[in-house]
Amino acid sequence: MTIDFSRTFEKYEALVAQADQIFAAVQDSHRDCVRCKMHCCDCCYAVFDVTLIESVYVNYHFNKLLTRKERRPVLRRAEKADRKYYQIKQRLKRMYIDQGKTSDEVLFHLAQERVPCPFLNDHDLCDLYARRPITCRVYGIPTSIGGKTHICEQAGFKKGTAYPTVNLDHMNDRLFQLSKELLQEVGSKNLKMHMSLVPVSAALMTAYDEAYFGTESRSDPDAKVVT
Repeated sequence: MTIDFSRTFEKYEALVAQADQIFAAVQDSHRDCVRCKMHCCDCCYAVFDVTLIESVYVNYHFNKLLTRKERRPVLRRAEKADRKYYQIKQRLKRMYIDQGKTSDEVLFHLAQERVPCPFLNDHDLCDLYARRPITCRVYGIPTSIGGKTHICEQAGFKKGTAYPTVNLDHMNDRLFQLSKELLQEVGSKNLKMHMSLVPVSAALMTAYDEAYFGTESRSDPDAKVVT
């Protein structure tokens, strides 16, 4: 049995198109500030998680568009990155619980971490560029989350100056909603999973099948889902 994600994927791709339009508009109006270019991979070392809809979307196209041979080095990099993510999160957890650091202090340290994305190849290019997450698409222009503005260090935007800014809180709200719609679409009873967040590395190594979503048929427990 094949799980059909098409309806939710279409809605997600509409949100992707919106993010791309916003980036293009800011780039067009502030060409001296937006300095994204071929082989610039600063954003490919940022530590961040993706929502369920993005995890499933990236996983699906990774397996669909890349050959088994092309997937092997990406998965090796994903395993390495996932171990690094675990170490970072354990260290930040100790900072928060044992050392009494504030959430802002922990987030500041998280922003300083550098882990290469599994899709970043030896030529400083993305192996799944056309299907990359929204965070990657808006990196390079001002963004805000939790009321705080973030600017790419490679960009020419100056602190203290007003610029068009992408509100990632609003974007994430929409992504969480799409994640919930995806769970409803596949018939999952675990709707609380719509708030889950994982690194891209974990998304690549997860089997988003009936067992994962909790929709596996009782009459055929050995059935496999092809995505």
